[in-house]
Amino acid sequence: MTVAINGPIQSQVMNTLNNLVMRKVRPQFECLPAIDAVGAFEAEWNRVVSGFSRLAPSRVAVCVGSREVSNMVPVARAVVAKLKSIGHEPFITPAMGSHGGACAEGQIKVLERLGVTEQSIGAPVMATMEVVEAGEVDGIPLLFDRLAWEADGIVVINRIKEHTDFSGPTQSGIIKMMAIGLGNQAGANLYHGLGLTGNLYQVISTAGLELSRRAPFWFGVGLVENQLHETVRLSILTADMLPHEEAKLLNDAKKGLPRLPLTDVDLLIVDEIGKNVSGGGMDPKVTGRNPVVGCENDSDIRISRIFVRDLTDESEGNAIGIGQADFTTDRLVKKTDLAATAMNCVTCALPECAKMPIAYPTDREAIYTALTTIRPHTQSDLRLVRIRNTSDLDTFFVSTGCLPVLQATPFVTIEPDPMGLEFDSTGNLLNWYTPRHTHN
Repeated sequence: MTVAINGPIQSQVMNTLNNLVMRKVRPQFECLPAIDAVGAFEAEWNRVVSGFSRLAPSRVAVCVGSREVSNMVPVARAVVAKLKSIGHEPFITPAMGSHGGACAEGQIKVLERLGVTEQSIGAPVMATMEVVEAGEVDGIPLLFDRLAWEADGIVVINRIKEHTDFSGPTQSGIIKMMAIGLGNQAGANLYHGLGLTGNLYQVISTAGLELSRRAPFWFGVGLVENQLHETVRLSILTADMLPHEEAKLLNDAKKGLPRLPLTDVDLLIVDEIGKNVSGGGMDPKVTGRNPVVGCENDSDIRISRIFVRDLTDESEGNAIGIGQADFTTDRLVKKTDLAATAMNCVTCALPECAKMPIAYPTDREAIYTALTTIRPHTQSDLRLVRIRNTSDLDTFFVSTGCLPVLQATPFVTIEPDPMGLEFDSTGNLLNWYTPRHTHN
């Protein structure tokens, strides 16, 4: 597909694209300070769970999810070392629903990508997609990972944060991992399906809390991160502490939410989406496009068009969330593992998240086309925003049409040096960020 100039609108758009002035923006976050995560775990252990040393030697499933979580490796290593020191036999098992292509080998590979291996943690890694039927609660069937169910004890490690698809006192965290993560593909599909006709928060929280009572759940390790992806809170939660203490951690997590300080955007350029960025590929609370029918979106941003440039390597072909976009690139399409994407989206009962937008060979062609489909605009009033992804919003770029709003917004720094949209010789945007690494 090639760019064609065939009228006054197209000519004006090409002129805008060639002469667009951009500015770098840095929101001044009020960040909670980073902590020593391993030191915090030691203190929490002494405060909450030192009594487990009195139990007979037990096989303990240490459950880890599929997200890039700061300090996951050192914290998991500390959990394993502590359990071993008091005579228990821990093993690592994935708690990630249908991720990794809904197969045990794929989920082990996801853990390896996160740096979670027998060598790095000090415990064997075991996985299965088999589930046991654990009865029901309030008419909700309970399905649970067989390896974890058959263990003598269960420890769940997870980040506490807002969920992309539902709201409630608790969202992404220990309770959700007990239901969705350890429900494997069968359980995740069941609970998301029930949420279509009921309340997804109610389904997940009811199932997760009941499973924490029926399964041999010992404790969860909840971590909270700030806007810079630093660990700022770590708490150990036993089953009786889960609902109210996880809710407190969620309130802390909300203070570190990435958001764009804008309400109206003509075109949002997203450099990358992926499972390591958000459970939904890109966070609908940032884009304002929630794919879940009947789910309230508390974002007040309105974005006319979204162009997604690429898929992260860490997502391993899972392009869930691409359905939020209007335009993309051929390279993203080629990177997409259709089976893995379909499995994740169908499990979540959200097939619309896999819908592929119009794709172009180059960024320049996609941006040009997107600009021909928005409101009549001039170079000076065009509201274009470019972000790395919906998780990293500590720096982004805007066109001059966004400046009046940002100049009136507190705690936002607009750097003075103007720049254009810079393309390489192939017509693709130059990167403006240094890749970050979260493995510890």
